[in-house]
Amino acid sequence: SYAVTEYLDDARTRFDETLSGDTMVGSTAPSVFVGRSSYPRVSAGLLAPVGDEDDAADYATTGEWYRQGYDIDDVFQRRTGLLNSTRRSNVDVHDVWDGFVGTQREVAIADRPVDIELDLDGSPGFDLDGSLEDIAAPRGPRASADTARVTENPSVPRAIEKTLSDDDWRAEGAMTYLYRRGYDVYEINNVLSVGALGQGAHRRLVPTRWSITAVDDTVGKYLRGTIRNAPSIDRTLVWHNSYVGNDYWIIAAPGEWEFELLELKAPGSIWNPDPNGRLYMAADSEGYEGRTSYVEETSGAYYAARLGVLEELADRDRQATVFVIRHATNEYWAPVGVWQIRESVRDAFSKEPAVAETFHGAIRELVPRLPVSMSDLRRKSTLAAGVQSDLSAFGGGKGDR
Repeated sequence: SYAVTEYLDDARTRFDETLSGDTMVGSTAPSVFVGRSSYPRVSAGLLAPVGDEDDAADYATTGEWYRQGYDIDDVFQRRTGLLNSTRRSNVDVHDVWDGFVGTQREVAIADRPVDIELDLDGSPGFDLDGSLEDIAAPRGPRASADTARVTENPSVPRAIEKTLSDDDWRAEGAMTYLYRRGYDVYEINNVLSVGALGQGAHRRLVPTRWSITAVDDTVGKYLRGTIRNAPSIDRTLVWHNSYVGNDYWIIAAPGEWEFELLELKAPGSIWNPDPNGRLYMAADSEGYEGRTSYVEETSGAYYAARLGVLEELADRDRQATVFVIRHATNEYWAPVGVWQIRESVRDAFSKEPAVAETFHGAIRELVPRLPVSMSDLRRKSTLAAGVQSDLSAFGGGKGDR
């Protein structure tokens, strides 16, 4: 996109104006990043804006981006101005609180952006750093760092101090504790990624893409446990939301907990670039007992969408069979991260739902709005496949088969 090129040019100008020799002084880091390449010797990164330190908090990936209505250009404008200062580190960091990694860990556990000083080894590279996996938000210019140090005394919340000081607490329990204390998954992810949660001997840096999914999954499992014995909803409800070129439909029907995410990726979209190609379909699901293995097709999108659904059901103290359909249109021209999936599903429930007579009826009403036929939907979706057998049993119309 021409807009993204412009943002990179603006970032390069700000860097040239701000850098003094090989040192950038007085930046403010709102967040961290841990790479996964060459694991277990990974790239530990500090993310800090250049020339806009007063608004550093606006550069961190949170649900606030959704509430502010950021579009794709807005996300890239923020992220291209965010320097990723990196240094190679072994993932084992149980007692490491000095040097570059120590600074990174202090930034991650603080309750607000932290003033730091960086000594860079050379000039930043301005190739946008990101991935088509669409889990983490894109990152801007990257530079190797010789050293980094905190230039203030960071404020660490008491709840995080508690999880940090307890070396016997399993990471899953610590994550759940923080969530119950009101911390959102974005904050918990930062703390987990720098190895500040879990039993002492097992504390290590966790690549950001892994930690995002781990937090969504862990909190989701906790919430699922809270509704195991809850009564079912008594009506079939349908919600819709759209954001940054993605359409979301959520169908919740009476019954025990089941969940499925179906993703439809349009020709001409970022994952399916041939405008004359076929629609790409991916699906994963789980039953009442949940999953025992990582999803095969929908990656972090599954856990982000499931979290939004489970938060709503837990708030209602109800369980349901839930089918989420995500259609990534060709307007979703660049991946911005699963935060947009999580927030789109969360916000869908703030809207008034449509009421359907049955789960099957809801799907049949929805199909004309989708870029896929009922027969293709049945072939790919576990929950939609059940519609076929029931419709045939009740004479549900040959035209849809």
